[in-house]
Amino acid sequence: MDLISKKFDELTKEELYEILKARAKIFVVEQNICYLDMDDIDYNSLHCFFMEEGQIIAYLRAFYEDDSKKVVRIGRVLTIEHGKGIGKTLLSESLKVIKNKMNCTKICGHSQKHALTFYEQFGFKAVSGEFLEEGIIHIAIEKDL
Repeated sequence: MDLISKKFDELTKEELYEILKARAKIFVVEQNICYLDMDDIDYNSLHCFFMEEGQIIAYLRAFYEDDSKKVVRIGRVLTIEHGKGIGKTLLSESLKVIKNKMNCTKICGHSQKHALTFYEQFGFKAVSGEFLEEGIIHIAIEKDL
């Protein structure tokens, strides 16, 4: 399984469709989050994902936090099948690609509370208390590179 990483304008129509379908499957259907997923951030993101038989099985996006291009935010992190280690492989390989392609000094994000220990395995640290985002408890996380 090879990680695919592409900027928005490099994605095929099929890849984009499958990305949006996977995000809807996890966040809207599985987690029951009612939100507008297409937030225009995708246009300026690096999309990292695994595909199997034409379908997205794991995905995340990375984008610059601000114009300094020193801090990258990750988000929309998902795996279609849980508990198979695909998420660990996705995050491990994506962190390497983000560091190389985006040349940042820090990676940050928002972890759902139950996933904090997952991110801590990769050197992320909690940098906030708990807060609600789309009705789910989150914690801000950061990792210095």
